[in-house]
Amino acid sequence: MLYEVDKHSGIPSYLQIMNQIKKEIIMGNLKEGDQLPPVRELSTVFKVNINTILKALDKLETSGYIEAQHGIGFFVSKNIDLKKGIVDEIRNCVEKLKKEDIDLETIKLILEEVWKDGQFSE
Repeated sequence: MLYEVDKHSGIPSYLQIMNQIKKEIIMGNLKEGDQLPPVRELSTVFKVNINTILKALDKLETSGYIEAQHGIGFFVSKNIDLKKGIVDEIRNCVEKLKKEDIDLETIKLILEEVWKDGQFSE
């Protein structure tokens, strides 16, 4: 996991940390039941105040990505709604699109239009 906060990005540090941890969970690098590093260690690694780490973890807990166990630490939630199969499907689609030489900007435009359209087949 790449622990880095860009203090010049204009994005609050706690959001950058939250998004990095969320990404690790979504991509399957942090799995259900895995314990996150201790708060003090995260504070040292990210080079931010402990309160910044706690705010990021609180937001992740509120959104259901992690669970706090008092006196023990934070763990990846057992209630994550994302399935590894979804990430695998997206990876397969991206591979196909790359083989067709479709650039990222075009993919984003298509995705935005499909999302706005709201018609999803099951």
